[in-house]
Amino acid sequence: MRIILVGDGKVGHTIAQHLTAEGHDVVIIDQDDEPLRRSADTLDVICIRGNATNAKTLIDAQASRADILIATTASDETNMLCCMMAKQLGTPYVIGRIRDPENTESLTMLQKDLGIDMIVNPDRLTAFEISRLLRYPFASNIESFAKGRVEMVEFRAQEEDVMVGIPLSELAKKKHGLPHVLYAVVDRDGEVLIPDGSFVIQPGDRVHVAADMTTITSYFRYLGRNSLRVRNVMLLGGGRISYYLAKMLSPMGIKVNIIEINEAKCDVLSEQLPEANIIYGDGTDQELLEQENIAQMDAFVALCDRDEENLLTSLFAARQGVPKVIVKNSRASYAEVISSLGLDSVVSPRFITCSTILRYVRGRSNGAQSSKVERLYRMINGQVEALEFIAREDDPFINVPLKDMKVTSGTIIAVIVRKGHVITPFGNDHIEPKDSVVVLSRKMGIKDLSEVIHK
Repeated sequence: MRIILVGDGKVGHTIAQHLTAEGHDVVIIDQDDEPLRRSADTLDVICIRGNATNAKTLIDAQASRADILIATTASDETNMLCCMMAKQLGTPYVIGRIRDPENTESLTMLQKDLGIDMIVNPDRLTAFEISRLLRYPFASNIESFAKGRVEMVEFRAQEEDVMVGIPLSELAKKKHGLPHVLYAVVDRDGEVLIPDGSFVIQPGDRVHVAADMTTITSYFRYLGRNSLRVRNVMLLGGGRISYYLAKMLSPMGIKVNIIEINEAKCDVLSEQLPEANIIYGDGTDQELLEQENIAQMDAFVALCDRDEENLLTSLFAARQGVPKVIVKNSRASYAEVISSLGLDSVVSPRFITCSTILRYVRGRSNGAQSSKVERLYRMINGQVEALEFIAREDDPFINVPLKDMKVTSGTIIAVIVRKGHVITPFGNDHIEPKDSVVVLSRKMGIKDLSEVIHK
């Protein structure tokens, strides 16, 4: 597809990297020469210097021939105007990044009246991911599929866990009562492993398990991991993510404490979030954190603009005994370092945004006869993709036992959901029309279920 990307910042450049890797023709528009030079040197893209709110710039980018326009500049107003103009020039689908809470509250009207097909709010998406991690503090990461019926949960295996040291095929015999889950992917010291029956989980492995919500809950109860409940949380930084997160957590009965170094921003937050405790001060000051009883918190979330500050304060929180620590990180190069320090729960607004937009793009890459991507998540620093498809009646694999089909190398059929019933598939199972099918793959860029399953 031909895709116009407006804004060549961190988010825009990351999206461009993935789109070009998947074979799309990408045109990048930006007013700054430096990021355009970087993209021209490192990516197979066309770069145009100019103001995308100027109709001539969009005409030069051939917006009338584009399939999708994605506006990711730092200005909500610029993104909205670009989307409106691209629609007028004939671009069928437009995506706009909208971050301001005031604009977000008018989301439905904006989409309808401005003709924006998809609005992406990175800060709100990130806050939602964090809220899920706080609801299930035993997990490092949680993804949901099939309208919430299936959950994939990441956790770090500990030496005392009952499944450690036993081949997976023998677990049911040796550990009676252990709920049956799919051991989908294991990250062992940065190496991605797809377990089979002979696989043995070791202490320190980052394990991804999948099942329906009830089974997942029972599984972690069996492991003794669900004893912690978050009642008090401290947020470092009073930005938009903290605002959205406090809005989500307060109705859940969680006491929110926000530390912000900007006094004017503290005043605004006090008005916007009357149920939260707003603290004026430098959250990187360990004495202040101790004065505010960080050791008594159930969770600590570092949401500063600087990754280094987030990392250092999170390490301090962990050493103070805070049970759940979540780190916002924007740099992929830091991910392994953070994990090696024992900080497993890491969120990246950039990659959350990228995954959301890629799912939309892939859903429109194929014709109407394709089983399109319903959900897309990137796992283990982008080394594995988890995708959800809805099977169609004319798919070639319908009603054929999986043992008679060929599955692409490095890919597994993780879960099938049929009429609300969750199936962990084996060789004799099959796929029926309208089934939700979740696959895990080390192959990037899968757009259709038929790319994964072959006769």
